[in-house]
Amino acid sequence: MKKFFLSLTFCAISFFANSQNASVEHSTYGIQSGILGLWFHNEAALSEEIALRSELGFDTGLFAGSYYDKVGFLLAPVISLEPRWYYNLDKRQRKSRRTEGNSGNFVSLQTNFHPDWFVISNYENIRVISDISIIPTWGIRRHICSHFNYETGIGLGYKYTFAKQAGYLENQSDLAINLHLRIGYRF
Repeated sequence: MKKFFLSLTFCAISFFANSQNASVEHSTYGIQSGILGLWFHNEAALSEEIALRSELGFDTGLFAGSYYDKVGFLLAPVISLEPRWYYNLDKRQRKSRRTEGNSGNFVSLQTNFHPDWFVISNYENIRVISDISIIPTWGIRRHICSHFNYETGIGLGYKYTFAKQAGYLENQSDLAINLHLRIGYRF
């Protein structure tokens, strides 16, 4: 009988030790680069599955045409705020997959603002018209090793351009697409 209670106790301890819920990290910082940009980010936990991602970076643009004698590029600042719901952290932990650094699948509401502060370009007198976009996004983040990660996402949403500030007659709204593939480093 003693052996039975002892083995029952060990089973209960191992059950409770493995029944802990996976959760997003309290706070994580990093830098990511994609085909068209460079971004610095922070993710702060709001609950066990929800994190608020704040991001400051540069989006890249390319342009060409008969008016320009060479292909132009520009770097424009972007500010992003994005609540993310990491919906499969418990499942990943049950399957003994990594969850550190918020490695998992997520659904988010990405909000981007491109201010008309400055532009870095190979042409002079290039401006960016300020805009704001709100895009529901589905994505994944996975870690390659302890500090490196990759992230991809896709979404379709709404974009509002403040065209009056640039001299146009009225502001414009349009469809916005978020399609990103990034490689990053977590500090």
